[in-house]
Amino acid sequence: MIDLHTHSLFSDGVLLPSELVRRASVNGYNVIAITDHVDSSNIDFVLPRLIKVAADLNKHWSKNIKVIPGVEITHVPVKMILELVSYSRSQGRAIVVVHGESPVEPVEEGTNKAAIEAGCDILAHPGWIDDDIALISKERGVALEITARAGHRKANKHVYEIGQKNGATLVFNSDAHLPSDLLNDLQIDTVLKESLNINKEQIEEIKNNSLNISKRFI
Repeated sequence: MIDLHTHSLFSDGVLLPSELVRRASVNGYNVIAITDHVDSSNIDFVLPRLIKVAADLNKHWSKNIKVIPGVEITHVPVKMILELVSYSRSQGRAIVVVHGESPVEPVEEGTNKAAIEAGCDILAHPGWIDDDIALISKERGVALEITARAGHRKANKHVYEIGQKNGATLVFNSDAHLPSDLLNDLQIDTVLKESLNINKEQIEEIKNNSLNISKRFI
């Protein structure tokens, strides 16, 4: 079990990073990324601290769970996305998620394309994408997210179908903010089957995509 998009109290989550990781471990997770919301006001505060706590937890808990530090660049001006992705890369082995053009939030148009072109790792809940976005994500090696998050997941089936059609990498994440957002393996399979109408082999492909991405950082 791998989750590459979660939040602690360094943004709008409710748990300390340590408690988030501990609860994920008890739920059966093998890898978790903590990707708190950032813009230019807090990225230089949040990311170094997540890098530090990830190193501490990996030192003591690595037999049970691996922790990846990261960020979710959120609601920033399109022209700033490249700068913030580049800054994140300069800090070390941190995963970079960009908050995509969700169907339920007023994200600036053009964010999806700018995030992919900037070379983020995951475009979160990208909404009503078209073939061009899926093709660019394939070419740039940026994964498109299928999400468990209420509201954002309205576009899950669309993202999956357009992504599959164009050969894009697809991953599934919880976008957890609360302890109850952390799923177990059965719940993950159920969400994917019900929201995407896909079979066991297709579910395993999505999970393997998350595994391959996580190997870049652990």
